[in-house]
Amino acid sequence: MSEFTIEKTQMGPHDVFVLDDAGRGRRVRIARRGATLVSLEQRIAGEFQQLADGYRDGAELDSRPGSRFAIMAPFANRIDDARYTFDGQSHDLQPGVEGAQRASRHGFVRGVDFDVVIQHVDGDGAHITFATSAIRPGAFAGYPFAIDLAVTYTLDARGLSLQVSMRNVGETAAPCFFGWHPYFRMGDSAVDTWELQVPARALVRTTADYIPLPGAQAYQPLDAAPTELDFRKSKPIGSARIDNAFADLVLDADGRARTHLRDPASGVRISMWQEHGIVLVFTADTVTRDVRRAVALEPMESMSNAFNRPDCANAIRLEPGTERVFRCGVEIEIP
Repeated sequence: MSEFTIEKTQMGPHDVFVLDDAGRGRRVRIARRGATLVSLEQRIAGEFQQLADGYRDGAELDSRPGSRFAIMAPFANRIDDARYTFDGQSHDLQPGVEGAQRASRHGFVRGVDFDVVIQHVDGDGAHITFATSAIRPGAFAGYPFAIDLAVTYTLDARGLSLQVSMRNVGETAAPCFFGWHPYFRMGDSAVDTWELQVPARALVRTTADYIPLPGAQAYQPLDAAPTELDFRKSKPIGSARIDNAFADLVLDADGRARTHLRDPASGVRISMWQEHGIVLVFTADTVTRDVRRAVALEPMESMSNAFNRPDCANAIRLEPGTERVFRCGVEIEIP
């Protein structure tokens, strides 16, 4: 009998699927709403410890404060002034909205109830696939494209992995890219004592509104960046306020770039991995709850405002009938 199981439960009105690894004492809960991870637990010294700073109830899952563990598609983070141009056509994601109220972030699917199309348990893990065809012309202002989105979560011996596929089912090329917005916690203390390591060679420089600077100006070698933002070697976060993306990621021998977060008090370490792209780190200084009690480690295919960047044009372009896949995940190490 497999040590992995999948069960269905509820969070208020929302269906939630529980992936369990009894042998290693790991448990993951994922809601249909937004295909959103709501908890990640690891048994440590005989007791389960929460490693995800997710939503606590159905009301939070509905209101989505902080976009915790959001599946971000067909774009991640910000689009400057909620406008972009693609193949010579200008698009407005917020028609009729003016001034400071103009903001478009994190894509369209956070409030979508995904379909569960695959549930499978074998000796290697528990696998579940959430899919949606909600992204269609006319469904979301300023995005006249058709994208099928599927998110497969796998809980296995190494931890939790995501495989995300985006398929262009329309008749024209479409701009799209993926990002994930997880918040991790290492206990009840503030983040200051936690150790962070980011495998990047460059910092992404932005405006005051967190829009990356144009062209090559966006990339600042970490040798020339502020010392408090240089986490190439593991060190305590301390008083640093981080809301920055990092680029030019360094891959390990297996082709994965790993961003590490470790609690020296317990020895527990989380490694968020991705195969390419950008990683954004946020120390939760401006959230509405539990300030500096979690760290967001966000893997993204491309940087914020990629729809407006010529240097990202090839990375975000998806031709009709083609599919692009992005993989990322979380490895958990306990002493």
